[in-house]
Amino acid sequence: MPFKIVAIGEILWDVFPDGRRFGGAPANFASSASELSSSEDEVAIVSAVGEDLLGDEGIKALEERGVSTNFVQRNPHPTGRVDIQLDAQGLASYQFAEDCAWDRLSWSQKLQDLAFESDVVCFGTLGQRSIHSRQTIHQFLNHTKPTTLRIFDINIRQPYFHDALIESSLKLANILKLNDEELPILAAAFKLTGSDEAILSALCERFDLRVAALTRGADGSTVVAADHQITTLGVKAEVADTVGAGDAFTASLAIHLLRGMELERACEHANALAAYVCSQSGATMPFPVHLKLS
Repeated sequence: MPFKIVAIGEILWDVFPDGRRFGGAPANFASSASELSSSEDEVAIVSAVGEDLLGDEGIKALEERGVSTNFVQRNPHPTGRVDIQLDAQGLASYQFAEDCAWDRLSWSQKLQDLAFESDVVCFGTLGQRSIHSRQTIHQFLNHTKPTTLRIFDINIRQPYFHDALIESSLKLANILKLNDEELPILAAAFKLTGSDEAILSALCERFDLRVAALTRGADGSTVVAADHQITTLGVKAEVADTVGAGDAFTASLAIHLLRGMELERACEHANALAAYVCSQSGATMPFPVHLKLS
């Protein structure tokens, strides 16, 4: 049975020291999901770009990656961009342009219909930095089916988050994905202590989550579900940059869960895919055959 996979939030251009590349966590997720999905599946993004050259190029980049742009709105505000600096280890720091097109995402009947048809929706905090887009994203999530996988890939970016936003997003989600820098922020927000696994389990219980996935970069990942916990070792890679690796991990996990595959297999593949993305420059790229999902 074909699936409908949706990302909702920001579209922007990553401006690296050596040039700009198309990106934004939802776009990265959608591009990776398109690489991994069956040809019968539909992968779409809900966002907005400006009536400018970067908007034209962004839509073209999505279509080249097999992502439907039928739900990409256009408005007079500029297409988003973020200036990225890389340290000696390839780790990225970000400076985001303000008041961009994706901050003006508007609700419509067209989005309501898509929400109900969606099998997966992936969202984060950055796309909710404006109240206008936040309300649209929350409406979208509220109009999904009970069976829809609603993945909160928290993707914290300073200063565009606060405890109330995280809590309201967790209440709308049934799957959480975060990294080892974000876990202490959630632990502090909800006064949770103990091991990583204990904190993940407490978050699952408090917010009725099906799965909580923690990525640790080169150290692998830990995934907690209702009936078991899985810790998977990382895959060695010569890091070019880390941009998009977490989004690829999330896309792999989402498709494995959609297909009802074993969680351990899902974690192993997601780790391997994230390592491959780290070994390449930029956030999205074609995947080698051995990392495709049959």
